Amino acid sequence: MKNKQVTVKGFRAAAVYCGIKKSSDKKDLALIYSEVPAVASAVFTQNKVKAAPVILSGKNLLKGAISTIVANSGNANACTGGQGMKDALLMAEKAAFFTASGKKEIVVCSTGVIGVPLPMENILDGIETASYMLREDGLSGAAEAIMTTDTFKKTSFVEFKINGKKCSLMGMAKGSGMIHPNMATMLCFVLTDISISKKLLDKAFKEINKETFSTITVDGDTSTNDTAVILANGMAGNKPVTREGRDYKLFHKKLKLVMLELAKAIVKDGEGASKFIEIRIKNSVTKEAAVKIGKAVACSSLFKTAVYGGDPNWGRILSAIGNSGVQFKENKVDIFIGRLPIVKSGIEAEFNWKKAHALLMRKEVLITINLHSGKKSASVYTCDLTEGYIRINAHYRT
Repeated sequence: MKNKQVTVKGFRAAAVYCGIKKSSDKKDLALIYSEVPAVASAVFTQNKVKAAPVILSGKNLLKGAISTIVANSGNANACTGGQGMKDALLMAEKAAFFTASGKKEIVVCSTGVIGVPLPMENILDGIETASYMLREDGLSGAAEAIMTTDTFKKTSFVEFKINGKKCSLMGMAKGSGMIHPNMATMLCFVLTDISISKKLLDKAFKEINKETFSTITVDGDTSTNDTAVILANGMAGNKPVTREGRDYKLFHKKLKLVMLELAKAIVKDGEGASKFIEIRIKNSVTKEAAVKIGKAVACSSLFKTAVYGGDPNWGRILSAIGNSGVQFKENKVDIFIGRLPIVKSGIEAEFNWKKAHALLMRKEVLITINLHSGKKSASVYTCDLTEGYIRINAHYRT
């Protein structure tokens, strides 16, 4: 969705610079508002250390519908004690006041440096300013305002028809480092004007999350602030989707398309990354086992640096599989780089190392692992590990 302004019926958004980030050229606060309270679903970090906004938003989402999302970047409001919760509540109250929403109809999100108190005067002024700037075509600006070390905005948009009514579905996400989800390591906001029941929205969002955001990793670190939220305000005017029929399947398909595009964009923008890697596991006993093996390989620093250097060191892949905790038969494993077989039945296949090197030096790399032990498959997405990752994170606060 590059350079395209999109709208979703009933949603308005604004983005401002309020003084959290050092550069005034970078927006750092976003406000997203639904004209009618929206049915909502969310997934949050599984890190035991949870930021104040995560705790508050989780409680608000249990209460019912959501009208407004307020998010800041540059400061995570994590590990900030009781003051952090007071500040998150103040953000919710301010956003509620200026959007005429209920205080418990607010999702609050923060992302950035951990352990530093929020500059609340700046943030509260920013919320007020943003409330006067809410526009139907403001979603792109909101996607920019939630960025931290991201190098580009991550958005996805689709349109489809249900009962003859045009429905829109737009997603935005931020994420570049500290990416290793047990749910969705980032901020992600998905907005749709479809009318759908809370039960089915929950089902679709959480199922698809497992196949998208929970299958990516950049560096093996799960954030304290990870939040993914979907709001459905029903303003498309379609007959409400209340059962798992044709309309639900169409919505499920379109939602997965948006979420997978966002998940892949996060990996492609991995801190310092030069390559996007898909690890495809085939013929596993269970899908869960396939994902576990894929993540074991994707989290191997030795594997990721080998891909960076174009080294077809297959032993690192097989070793990572062995460290996954999944039962498998080594003498049945085949491994491919692209379509080139490099391991057959657990031992090295005769292959052209120059060709393997050339395949690994491409911008997008496919590693296929065939376990020959079942019928389930899954893909995990990651990136290579470069000197750039070290440069970014060695001086994140300095």
